[in-house]
Amino acid sequence: MAVEAVIWDFGGVFTSSPFEAFNRLEAERGLPVDLIRRVNATDPDTNAWALFERNEIDAAGFDALFLAESTALGHPLRGADVLPRLAGELRPRMVEALKACKAAGFKVGCITNNVVSEHSPGQDGAQKAAGAMGQVMPLFDAIIESSKAGVRKPDPRIYLMMCDLLGVQPDACIYLDDLGINCKPAAGLGMKAIKVLNVDQTLDELSVATGLAFA
Repeated sequence: MAVEAVIWDFGGVFTSSPFEAFNRLEAERGLPVDLIRRVNATDPDTNAWALFERNEIDAAGFDALFLAESTALGHPLRGADVLPRLAGELRPRMVEALKACKAAGFKVGCITNNVVSEHSPGQDGAQKAAGAMGQVMPLFDAIIESSKAGVRKPDPRIYLMMCDLLGVQPDACIYLDDLGINCKPAAGLGMKAIKVLNVDQTLDELSVATGLAFA
């Protein structure tokens, strides 16, 4: 089936990966590399991140639960210290690629696992000034935020919800995400999944999939 829609993750795609910021925090605190990833990967459907991204706990609840989970792994770290590191720096070439896809007639959607917090992607002081969210979000035809939908990636339902919003079948979609665990269910539904490793690689693969040329 011909491609009709391009569906994008936000953090780690349009902005630099929060995992880079997490690693900096770990280095600052003398914590093991990728500790935060380990916390996030433990009980991934019911841990602090999962509950927060589905809006089942508030920021205070996340702070306490993340501390308990990191303590269980031997390295106490408050959730409140992690949240400010979520926002990344905007990647202008990815934004231009989104604009090019839309101009070419592709439907464009965004599925983002986020939290109801002032520290959501793009909401820190520097990014507010740069207008990251303001530049990107109005470009989409449809947006699904986990904190509002009550479902989060990699649950297949959230991808199907986007297909319904865009009026397309999964096998007519391209899906981009920086996490393989989120690409897998998209591919399982029939989407062309592109794992975002860096901007050059992503735009090369997107060019092949769409037939468009990107700068």
